[in-house]
Amino acid sequence: MKREAILNAAELVLCEHGTQALTLSAVADRAGVSKGGLLYHFPGKEALVQGLVHRVIEEFDTLVAAHDDGLPGSYSRAFVEATFEILTGSEGARTRRRWAGITAAAADPELVAPLREAMVRWHRRDPGEDADPVTAMVVRLAAEGLWEVVGQNPGIFDPGRYEALRERLLSLLRS
Repeated sequence: MKREAILNAAELVLCEHGTQALTLSAVADRAGVSKGGLLYHFPGKEALVQGLVHRVIEEFDTLVAAHDDGLPGSYSRAFVEATFEILTGSEGARTRRRWAGITAAAADPELVAPLREAMVRWHRRDPGEDADPVTAMVVRLAAEGLWEVVGQNPGIFDPGRYEALRERLLSLLRS
């Protein structure tokens, strides 16, 4: 789908060259579409950045929902599982997506607003859902911090370390 190819191209431009290089022409060239084709899907740079941010939110929400079995404490477990699926899965582009969207949106409060709203939703859960709400919050924040570290240095951990971290966070939720 052209829209996804354009978003992928925007991520790559951002990751390889930084926010200054994010121009509609650069993204269109990278995506192999005309500038008019890009504008059909994203009428401007702001719409393109909004597309990046919304895609990150939607993908994470979808993964959390897929792992959430509705049992007590399942949201926090699902949050951890979704995080590790993104960070260690075969599609490493998901990690880039988050950083590309955040980086591009960070300077504009309107563009970053949907991400801020999602963060509130992700981290302000009903405390009654978890046996220990404070531990659940600490675990979700630790998973969030892992995103930050891996976003800066994707090769920092090997698969064994990821698995050990995942298991430890999940074990904290079982305590």
